[in-house]
Formats: sequence, structure tokens, C-alpha cells
Amino acid sequence: MKRQLVNPGPTQALYDALHFSQATRVGDMIWVSGQVGIDPITMKPAVGMEAQARLAFDNVRTVLEAAGASLDDIAELTTYHTDLRGDMPVFGRVKDAFLTERYPSWTAVGVPQLALPEVLVEIRVVAVVGSGSRADSGRRDRSPAR
Repeated sequence: MKRQLVNPGPTQALYDALHFSQATRVGDMIWVSGQVGIDPITMKPAVGMEAQARLAFDNVRTVLEAAGASLDDIAELTTYHTDLRGDMPVFGRVKDAFLTERYPSWTAVGVPQLALPEVLVEIRVVAVVGSGSRADSGRRDRSPAR
């Protein structure tokens, strides 16, 4: 299997300047680099947790689609927060608007700072192309019965 670099549209400039891809795909696996609430065109951070989280999830969706996947294919979600406890209720509502069923595993980490002082949250995901099939979405808990 070959490694495919994924850098949609205007993100190519980040690859050229900072030497990292927005995502890497190997087979059906996709590792998405941390996405933040910065507009990819203007390079300006959104104001507030809700706006940044929405923009960061929009950026995740754009990268996944460029790699041939969707938000439904996310298997693992890792989020980094500069105010983990204070922003979690707002972030949780935004997350649930983007990831509406078949929730992935999720780790939330509090950090003292991110790439820019205005950035409040960073979202990193691992996805498996085609794994988000809704065929078995009726049963959310797939653990064995006891």
C-alpha cells in the first residue's frame, strides 16, 4: 500500500510552508492532522468556542472528503482544549451536531496553549473509509451481551 498525502485546496500552502499534510491515507485508514477554528482562506481564528469548534469540524469534514471519507467514518476523535472544563458544554453541543450517531471513541485533553493564543480547541481524527455505514446504526452499543 502506498501512502497518499491529502492537502485540499488552500491548505497546500500550509504543506509547503510548514511541511505537514492535512491528512495521510494508507489503504482505508486516514489520519487527519489537528484542525483548528481558523478560516483556511483568511487564516483568521473564529471568535469563541462555538464558532471555532464549528469551523474546526468543517475543516475536518473538508479534509475527510478530500481523502474519500466522511464524518461518519471517524473511528477515533481526540480534542485538545485550552479550557477543558469551561468549554466542554459548548464544545459537546457542537460535536453532537456534527457527529450525530455511531459516536467514535473520544479523548479530550486539556492543554495550556495551542498554535496561536486565540485558538481554543484542536480536533484530530482517525477514520476508516466506508466504516460509517448506517446499516447497523440501530444498536449503538456493540459490546457483547452479558
